[in-house]
Amino acid sequence: MGAGARVLNALASSGRLVQRLFSTFPSGLPGAGLVLLRAAAAIPLAYAGVLTVASSSPAVLEVVTAGAAILLLIGLWTPLAGALIAVAELGLALLHPAAPWTYVHFAAMGAALAMLGPGGCSLDARLFGRKQIQIPRR
Repeated sequence: MGAGARVLNALASSGRLVQRLFSTFPSGLPGAGLVLLRAAAAIPLAYAGVLTVASSSPAVLEVVTAGAAILLLIGLWTPLAGALIAVAELGLALLHPAAPWTYVHFAAMGAALAMLGPGGCSLDARLFGRKQIQIPRR
């Protein structure tokens, strides 16, 4: 067995390799920061989507962004919602070349949230977070 295989074997046995494949769900101040970041990205996008739906000709990309923003706000399927916001906002930036920077800003926030994950205060953490299994003594 080579040195690289021994290192991978040691990492896998300690659980670090497997843990890196999944988002952690930080609580405390980092979790609160993620809640604030999710709210700062989602609330303006959801509001813009509500205004778009109320108008006479709703734009599909803005409605999709509003739906993803609602998912982002409650912290459900956060990586998917963040990626969807990033792609939709970049599409809107291309459609509005005169003033693309607001769209680029929200696209960057969506991409960052897709990479960072939802945090401890989210539905993702409740549904997909770490579980503690207690085995009863015999």
